[in-house]
Amino acid sequence: MTNAALIAWKESKSYFSTPTAYIVGATFLILTGIFFVRDITAPYAEANVRGLVDWAGFFMIFLSPLLTMRLLAEEQKMGTLELLLTAPVHDWEVVIGKYLASLITLAATVALTLYYVLMIYWFGDPDTGPILSAYFGLFLHAMATLAVGMMASSLTGNQIVSAVVAIAVLLTLHFIDQVTTIVSGTSADIVNGLSLNAHFVDFQRGIVDSSHIVYYLSVAAVFLFITTRSLETRRWR
Repeated sequence: MTNAALIAWKESKSYFSTPTAYIVGATFLILTGIFFVRDITAPYAEANVRGLVDWAGFFMIFLSPLLTMRLLAEEQKMGTLELLLTAPVHDWEVVIGKYLASLITLAATVALTLYYVLMIYWFGDPDTGPILSAYFGLFLHAMATLAVGMMASSLTGNQIVSAVVAIAVLLTLHFIDQVTTIVSGTSADIVNGLSLNAHFVDFQRGIVDSSHIVYYLSVAAVFLFITTRSLETRRWR
């Protein structure tokens, strides 16, 4: 894991040494702040973060691809990916290192939204349990969406194409549970089981279900595996 840690450290510094992370992070905070104020000032508003976390999860569909689109696509375009893959480092270490860097960056961005949580505690008396579960679910959600972004970035040397592919996949996984309005029975259960949104709702309610945890970890593992295999095929080209 030493090589993966070094790659993660290098990529993390790269994130915070360019304006991209700050612009994307600021946009995320502004958007979540707008919807937080709207929800908390609504008539009969409750002292919780359900609305904030719900919108944060939705915005990650766009935020995660923007953070990951350059990680492998840019290296392919610049021709430096081949140099990295011929170095004494395993493909999975490259993937994990870059993935951890994006996860650290996104976690740092989400951590800034805790300011809104402090405001809730200052002006209200919220239940801490649902807040902790909601942020735990948001972290798992971030793990899954970033893995999808990594996969898309490994498929092309064009960052825009990478972002569009990842957003398309994430939107499909997010809204696929809407199909349950036209199907029922086993088919509906299968569709719900694939939905990012369906597994996210319980966390917002304060429910930590092991099946939801397994789902998000499985999505992250599957797409990181696909990313690794995508890099491995380059050794044979």
